[in-house]
Amino acid sequence: MRYRTLGRTGIEVSTFCLGTMMFGAVGNPDHDDCAGIVHAALDAGVNFLDTADMYSAGESEVVVGKALGGRRDDVVLATKVHFPMGEGRNRGGNSRRWIVTAVEESLRRLGTDWIDLYQVHRPDHTTDVEETLSALTDLVRDGKIRAFGCSTFPAEDIVEAHHVAERRALMRFRTEQPPYSLLARGVETNVLPVVRRLGMGALTWSPLASGFLGGRYRKGGPIDLSSGRAALTPARFDPALPVNAAKLDAVEELVGVADGLGCTLPELAVAFPLAHPAVTSVIVGPRTRQQLRDVLKGAELVLDDDALDRIDEIVPPGTDLYAPDGAWRPRPLTDPVLRRRYPVDDRPAA
Repeated sequence: MRYRTLGRTGIEVSTFCLGTMMFGAVGNPDHDDCAGIVHAALDAGVNFLDTADMYSAGESEVVVGKALGGRRDDVVLATKVHFPMGEGRNRGGNSRRWIVTAVEESLRRLGTDWIDLYQVHRPDHTTDVEETLSALTDLVRDGKIRAFGCSTFPAEDIVEAHHVAERRALMRFRTEQPPYSLLARGVETNVLPVVRRLGMGALTWSPLASGFLGGRYRKGGPIDLSSGRAALTPARFDPALPVNAAKLDAVEELVGVADGLGCTLPELAVAFPLAHPAVTSVIVGPRTRQQLRDVLKGAELVLDDDALDRIDEIVPPGTDLYAPDGAWRPRPLTDPVLRRRYPVDDRPAA
């Protein structure tokens, strides 16, 4: 296992981070088995774990807390805040009111006194970023978190947050967690260059592109849309749709690259993000110990220029062959009110 410094925090983390989104009801409900995955990762040299309060409605944090046991001091532990937790207003978002409540709930579920990296899971344009940064700065000063970052933020929001932090003498985002894979390279255009320029760490997620780079889905092969992840979102996997056909075509060519390197497609997939100079660690989210073993085989794989040039020919730099699952979309694209001028707006001023 290799290690890199997390941005400019001085914290050293493994280049693989164990993601725990699949721990709990959404993925693997067996807490003991999930604990076994955690222990296997730690034994393999992984010292970085990532979870979130909303994963299985808090269950993932509970599993992680129990699994760490006496090994907490050896682990860099990250979790997130933003998505609604339970019913009722003001139980989500990036307000001070919610953040100071949510961090206490996460600390309780994780069974720890501090969180090493507390991340804002998505942007919230209903909340002034100064409000968010101020609350997070106070949590660092209170010793409840060691550093904080953001997840799936567009480049312009990252830059704005840094500008506000400097202007208001607040602490700043130390990391960004974007989606990045062989099939989704859009963040190479601006997010990763901005992260690198600002001295932030980058923890990338979905290296297997929702399973398309796991070797299970191949062109011309059977894809069961009635079971597993495909049953939940069949449009992401239906080979009749052009976007999925393009992914399958790219997969066939990428398999050839992997064969030429003497590795598997999943090993190539998890090694690829680490070739970018902005990336600190790749988040892998296994549901089983076997899946963990399979991806850890790529821990020592280093891609040379020839391999990266071949990849660039298949999926050009900065290209997304699909919209990364779960990625944030700006509100003007989802709320018509923010992009349409209505007749009432044209009334002359009184």
